Amino acid sequence: MAETINNDFLFCPKCGGKNVQYADDRKWNCPDCGFKLYNNVAAAVGLVITDEKGGVIFEVRAKEPKKGFLALPGGFCDPGETAEEAAVRECREELGVEPEKVSYLCSFPNIYDYKGIRYKTCDLFFVAKMGLSKSASLVDSMHIQDTEVTKLVSKQVYSESDIDKLPLAFESAKKTLRFWLSSAKADKQE
Repeated sequence: MAETINNDFLFCPKCGGKNVQYADDRKWNCPDCGFKLYNNVAAAVGLVITDEKGGVIFEVRAKEPKKGFLALPGGFCDPGETAEEAAVRECREELGVEPEKVSYLCSFPNIYDYKGIRYKTCDLFFVAKMGLSKSASLVDSMHIQDTEVTKLVSKQVYSESDIDKLPLAFESAKKTLRFWLSSAKADKQE
């Protein structure tokens, strides 16, 4: 059953009034005291990690939203952290390994529905590689953060048709894989 997203607060965090309204798809207003709380875009990161066979490493999500769907490793940026630091930390936390040669790829807006609140995110994606010993042991040993990830899988992604067949949790990952694929093809033509 789909979760109802209403972005409602029952009470104003400033005056306790019960008339809080979600306006303009981006802020809460309290007509009683004039308080405004903005639902700003959150920064999140993801990694397109390729193994020694050219496969892309995906996580099977262990929790909502989109439990059971495939996702690229990643998560929200912590306060005081750069996007690059967040990408490395998320890889370390979720996969138990340090990625190699991390470089920026692209960004896309995304929606993250969680516990009745719709969070708007700007997802910044990076590419990284795993050495032969790391990637082989990673998928085989399941050295993962089990509260976030059920298992890891490596999938070959050669075409948009391959991407469309993947049960991806987030639209931004689908757009990123298409961008990554077209970038890789452009690099081969140069």
